[in-house]
Amino acid sequence: MDEQRLGDVIDDHCIKCRRVTNHSIVSLVDDHAAKVRCRTCYHDHDYRHEQAPPSKKELKRMELEAQAALAAGEQVESPLGEEVSVPAEVMAELKSKSGHA
Repeated sequence: MDEQRLGDVIDDHCIKCRRVTNHSIVSLVDDHAAKVRCRTCYHDHDYRHEQAPPSKKELKRMELEAQAALAAGEQVESPLGEEVSVPAEVMAELKSKSGHA
């Protein structure tokens, strides 16, 4: 698609319908869709690029993996895409709570 305009119809994942449906563009930022309106249930939401949000089960799994990596002293990539390193004091506290020497 060359240029998006207000009112154009695009596909996106609707959180109310829980599936990919037709949406109308209601807001643009830098010539890209920012907010859309589902043409099935008329719910307005941010444009999600046809990606379903992660399930609660997936979020819990990612959280547990991050905690395990932090406990092992590894650098972890946060959900925002930035690396996080743990200070030595926090690592010592985590190890003392988990029973590792």
